[in-house]
Amino acid sequence: MKINLVKEHTVRSFAQKHAASISSFENWIDEIRNAEWEKPDDMKSTFSSVKLLGKSSNRVKFNVSGNDYRVICKYLFGDNVVFLFVVWIGTHAEYTDVCSKDEQYTAENFKDYI
Repeated sequence: MKINLVKEHTVRSFAQKHAASISSFENWIDEIRNAEWEKPDDMKSTFSSVKLLGKSSNRVKFNVSGNDYRVICKYLFGDNVVFLFVVWIGTHAEYTDVCSKDEQYTAENFKDYI
């Protein structure tokens, strides 16, 4: 199934504020647009470093730009399309902070990127 990336504008806005990451985020978006997923594990065939988060959160963590940035998305596999909702985006260090507070399962923090 094709993927519908919800809040793509948030990703683009974040990349604009981190100019060195623009091409990496553009590549990430292109990979998602060209992907075909039938189940969550299929994300790993597109992105080898993807991590499906636990606690029945239906969340996935993507590494972008050589692991400099992280994106957390909530996913929903519909009948004909996969919805990928961006719920958090930040640097690797910011992600480490989120994880130290065990918030990666509930994070909804866009800061000033929306």
